[in-house]
Amino acid sequence: MSVNTFKYIHFAHYKDIPNWSVQYVVEEKLGFTKKYPMAKIGSFLSRSKELVTLQDDIVYKRVSVSTIGKGIAVRDTKLGKDIGTKKQYLVKKGQFLLSKIDARNGAFGVVPEEADGAIITGNFWAFDVDYNLLNPQYLVLVTQTKQFVGFAEKCSNGTTNRHYLQEVAFLQQSIPLPSLEEQIQIVREYNSQICQYKSLENRNKALKDEINTFMKNELRISKKENSNNISGLLNFVHYSKVREWGCSFIRNNSNHGVETPFNVLKIKAICSVGSGGTPSRTNASYYKGTYPWVKTGEVLNDVIFETEEKISLEAIERSSAKLYPKGSLLMAMYGQGDTRGRTAKLGVDATTNQACAVLFNIKNNVVLTDYLWFYLQMQYDDIRALASGNNQPNLNIEKIKNYEVVVPPLSVH
Repeated sequence: MSVNTFKYIHFAHYKDIPNWSVQYVVEEKLGFTKKYPMAKIGSFLSRSKELVTLQDDIVYKRVSVSTIGKGIAVRDTKLGKDIGTKKQYLVKKGQFLLSKIDARNGAFGVVPEEADGAIITGNFWAFDVDYNLLNPQYLVLVTQTKQFVGFAEKCSNGTTNRHYLQEVAFLQQSIPLPSLEEQIQIVREYNSQICQYKSLENRNKALKDEINTFMKNELRISKKENSNNISGLLNFVHYSKVREWGCSFIRNNSNHGVETPFNVLKIKAICSVGSGGTPSRTNASYYKGTYPWVKTGEVLNDVIFETEEKISLEAIERSSAKLYPKGSLLMAMYGQGDTRGRTAKLGVDATTNQACAVLFNIKNNVVLTDYLWFYLQMQYDDIRALASGNNQPNLNIEKIKNYEVVVPPLSVH
């Protein structure tokens, strides 16, 4: 017989409670490494409140603090007479600056030289830094960690959509504080890794461009000059070439104006196209199965062998999820950021959610699966442009079914 143990009382020292929040008190330990001594943020930061009354005939710099650690920049310059809030605060180069509204989204940074003397409203806090104890860039790195972002969320209060960071809680929070030399080394190594990442990212982009150029050359694809455009004012399009109503869709039609000596077929002519579903989350047993269940965040232009979640046979039978065969191609129809339009290939039999389109039963006597996959990757930007919707543009099954693919003879594949 299993026994459940519950903790009903949690004791905390009064001096360690900067925020009247049960969640904060119970979870105040962030799980930082114990390799370095801990120090309260207030031991090396002190609030700067250099108030200034704006003058009508003086030009002032205003700054923006980007989220997820993207830094501080001069947003604009304006005459005092054009700025509504007349009492603001000055910031100085090297100060630590945060947005109390977006702190929970990582809006922290160090004031750069070009922002020296800029002004901020009361929604921003500037702090003087004890440079004998802290490299402010090290603190910026700490504030981007998952643990610190979670802390900022917990000690941000508010009754509307705006949750404000609580200053006392922020200054009371302890973080690992290595020696100044170690902080500098950590920042240096981090920046070195970022440089390597950016270099690899640029190289990756260059390789993709080379691959796309190779594919277009092999398929002898060329853009045809549009002779139906009159002085940029009128554009005549053959009705047979219109894939979808809408000026932007007609103007951006990828295969309109493209010349190739090879066949051009719609996806629905070379394979079946389906989708998936999400079993009810209220039944936990549905997510304790053995069948891989792919979400769009896992569609990353690679072969999928494992998935974050697996579902049961009952989940498949009682939802719109379907089991697709190994070798099927996936396309993300919607999702955050760059997700929409990405593709993947199933390395195992798997199911998907409804945000994935699945290309299966591919007619390999017409088109090789890997050729189709590479072609769709090459057309990533064009496919994304087909999406519709305001807040989060989406693709749909019909658009994918009707997307056209250049299909050369198998010997060319």
